[in-house]
Amino acid sequence: MQAYLDTLEKEFLLHQNPEIAAKQKAYLKNHFEHFGLTTTVRRTITKPFFDKAFLPPKSELKSIVITAWEKPQRDFHHFAQELVFRYKKDFEESDIELMEYMITHKSWWDTVDYIGMHLIKNYFKKFPHKKALYIDKWLASDNLWLQRTTIYCQLKDKTKMDIELLAKVIITLSPSNEFFIKKAIGTILREYSRIDAKWVVDFINNHEISKLSKREGTRLLS
Repeated sequence: MQAYLDTLEKEFLLHQNPEIAAKQKAYLKNHFEHFGLTTTVRRTITKPFFDKAFLPPKSELKSIVITAWEKPQRDFHHFAQELVFRYKKDFEESDIELMEYMITHKSWWDTVDYIGMHLIKNYFKKFPHKKALYIDKWLASDNLWLQRTTIYCQLKDKTKMDIELLAKVIITLSPSNEFFIKKAIGTILREYSRIDAKWVVDFINNHEISKLSKREGTRLLS
């Protein structure tokens, strides 16, 4: 496991770009360090590490992810979440604990949204009986990133959107003063307006949501 991450770090260092790193750090409000790799460069570097022939055993996934997550560079965090995605067909019920760890540590929108849209979404597809339990738990928490995940785990669901759940989540979170919650509500309403504009208009007209959420939610509507 350590050799796997050490080899990856050597590749990151070989391609680092301090000028790009400074811009990336500023873009994420100086919360994280960076190697200065563009997404294209990072994914070119990491592609061999995702090859089935070189993927670590699933039993080592948690250890690898937590070790990568403890590193200061954001590139490692992006790699770790994309690594977890490679095991989506092999998810176990207990893997939700690792996903919660990723959401609640080194938290910012760039990782949390990926985790919601790609990891949590696939976890709930495999274990639908866990969905209501964790959605309720996260809504009741005071962690804005867990709350945001209750929105983003349905983003891009289009005609498969669970409308009752969408309404419940938005109504529960609408009183929040958090920018990242208000923005997320607007985002999912905007995306769903592509599928059912009338539902979105009716929902906005019949519920109190923030001006930001309303503005984002109606952006595609005439």
